[in-house]
This record gives sequence, C-alpha cells and structure tokens, in this order.
Amino acid sequence: MIRDIWGQAWEAMVYNRRRTFITVVGMAWGIATVVLLLAYGAGFGQAIQSIFAQWGTYLIGVFPGRTSEQVGGTKAGVQVRLTQDDVDRLWATVPGVVHISPGMFKQVNVASDEHLYSWWINGYRAEIANVLKLDIDQGRFYTDQDDEDRAHVAVIGSEAKTKLFGGRYPIGQRIRLNGIGFTVIGVLEPKMQEGDDDVNRQVYIPLNTFQDFGDLKYLGGIWLTYHGDNQVVEQAVRNTLAAMHNFLPSDHNAIFVANLMHQLKQFQIITIALEALLLFIGALTLGIAGIGLMNIMLVAVQQRTKEIGIEKALGARRRHILFQFLSEALVIAAAGGVLGIALAYTVSLAVGRITFYSAMAAHAENADIRLLISPTTVVIATAILAVVGLISGMIPAIRAANLDPIEALRYE
Repeated sequence: MIRDIWGQAWEAMVYNRRRTFITVVGMAWGIATVVLLLAYGAGFGQAIQSIFAQWGTYLIGVFPGRTSEQVGGTKAGVQVRLTQDDVDRLWATVPGVVHISPGMFKQVNVASDEHLYSWWINGYRAEIANVLKLDIDQGRFYTDQDDEDRAHVAVIGSEAKTKLFGGRYPIGQRIRLNGIGFTVIGVLEPKMQEGDDDVNRQVYIPLNTFQDFGDLKYLGGIWLTYHGDNQVVEQAVRNTLAAMHNFLPSDHNAIFVANLMHQLKQFQIITIALEALLLFIGALTLGIAGIGLMNIMLVAVQQRTKEIGIEKALGARRRHILFQFLSEALVIAAAGGVLGIALAYTVSLAVGRITFYSAMAAHAENADIRLLISPTTVVIATAILAVVGLISGMIPAIRAANLDPIEALRYE
C-alpha cells in the first residue's frame, strides 16, 4: 500500500513537471539560504577566534597599577610594584599555570648600519616564545642559556627586519640598541597588524641582558598561560598579588589583568546572537518557500478532487488520502533540500574568502570570513526543512482527506 501511495505521488509530480520544478527550486533557494547564513555566522565566529588565537586564548597578562581602595590604615593611591618574587609566588600558588615569564619594556634607539629607529625592546625569559606564541620565521629564539649568560642576542619582528635590512639575510647581522651591539639570531613570523601598530617592529632580548638598559628590581609586567577556567585563574592571580602587596582583590586598579579568554567569550556572545539572527532570517526565507509549497498542494487537491472521490468510493480511507498528498509534499521538500544543500556547498566553494579583518589589518587573511558548512549546520537546516515541509504538506493533505466522497464525485 505504501509503495502504491508513493508511486501515485511520484506520478502526480511527473505529470505536473513545471509546477513541481518551480516548487522544488523555491524550496532549494530557501534551504540554501538557511545553510549559507548559518555558514556565514560560523565563519564570523572562526574569524574572531583567529584574531585572538594569534596570541593564544588561554593567556593572562598582569601589569602594575595604583590602589584605589583603602586597606586598613593604608590610604589609596599606593603604587604596586611587581617583582620576581611575585612571579615565583604565582607559579607556586595559581592553579593550572603552564608557562610564565616576567617582562621589561623600554623604548630605545634601534640602529643598523643604514637606518635608525625608535622602537620598543622587550626583555623576557625564553619561555615567552611559548607564552605569546612568538613563532620563528628565520633563525631561532634565544634560550635559557642565552638568558643566564646575558648574551647580546636579539629576535626581531618581521617589519623590523624589513626596515633594518631590506632584502638582506638578517641572521647574524649586527644591530645597536642605544649604542650597545646585539646579534640578530631570529626573525618572527608576522602578527596581524592594524594601521601603524608596532607589533611587528618590536625587538626581544633575554631578560637578564635587559640589565644593560635598566634595573630589573621592578617588573614591567608578567605574562602566563594556563589551563582551566579563566575566571578562576584570574581570581587566583588577584588573590595572590593582593596578599603579597596588601591591597584588596576587588581593587582592579591596583593591578591590571588582561584576560584574553574573558574578552573572547564576550565576542562569542555577540557571535551567538548573530548566528541566532541569521538562523531566524533563514527560517523566514524557508517558511516563505513553504507557503509556496502549501499553495501548490492546495491547487493540486482542488484539481484532483474528483480523483479523490473515486479513490474514496473504491475504499480508500482518510489516512490513505492524507498520506498520499503529504508524501508528495515531503518528496518535493526533500528534492529541494538536496538541491539547496548542493547549491550552498557550490556557493561556499566559489566565494572562498570574504574580506573582513584583512581590510583593517595586515597579515590578517586567516581572520577573514569563510563560509563554513559543518555537519551541524546541515542537520539544523534539514530539521527546519522537515518541519516546514511537514506543515506545508499537512494542511492540504488534511483538506484532501476530509473531502466528502459524494461531493468530490460531483465536482467538475
């Protein structure tokens, strides 16, 4: 019986080829819209993730500030100064710390044989390469041994290499930092760089070597990576330093904490809201296509009223008529779904990369939007299609099943 009903539905679709084709195209357009909008939302989220991932998302930076709340007999406004003891205490007490490095920063004159610039130099432990994801393009990063030996070696950014040496091979070349000679041992891969940002012009030297430019007693900041909950780790950092320097953990001006995962989650909320909006728009588009399917099926019921009367006179029950028209609507919806998903994949491949962050930043191609069609996207779109197809087919099918056989036979 079921096979006969599906056969009748297929014959009706073939008989009305033009009408069926137009309806299938409408459903295909609707499902393709849903898939592509969801893919755009996923691509936007991936682009935001890529922007943060260049530094590492499980990353926290701590920088000294000035207290703004009174503690006991101590007035507000006390300068907090970070030391190596703070680094050791954070390593020992904060849960989940993987890498940690103190840092010193200073703007100095950076000179090669032909050029002179005023850039920032950064003194870090060798561990900073893992902390800040400082990937090497040429040469190598300095080591713990270089740090212990106070070696005069430097790792420079990609733009610094171009400005200092042009097209020359930089490894082994000499530069002068405030007149002190250093050997370039590595060049970093470029980071995403907005406008005149100096992220690719900075110079990295061993922390102990930084003593040539200033006292290491008080640190410029501390960077650490971790695993676990970012809020728990941040609170542990605040609690530890508050106990070390006698300020309240709630005093956010005493130390400034840059929590990249917290910032990323804020952007993720925006991404989720965008995806929900795009899903709603796509569902509306597919719903409009579903209305077209319902109208076509209502026309089919009207045109086949006498046929329905004959079937009922020969013993067909309401459920048989219901399933006959519902199956026809579902087959049309399914055909449109397959065609629409194929169209969505074709469009995503043809479009490729949509300019997003690279319009504002150099070396930011990885942070552009790509239409990412995941299995989850296809499942969600298929579920919406199934609901729309079921509703659009059920109303005409119920109308057909409720026709009075005598009135149907008399219909002209």
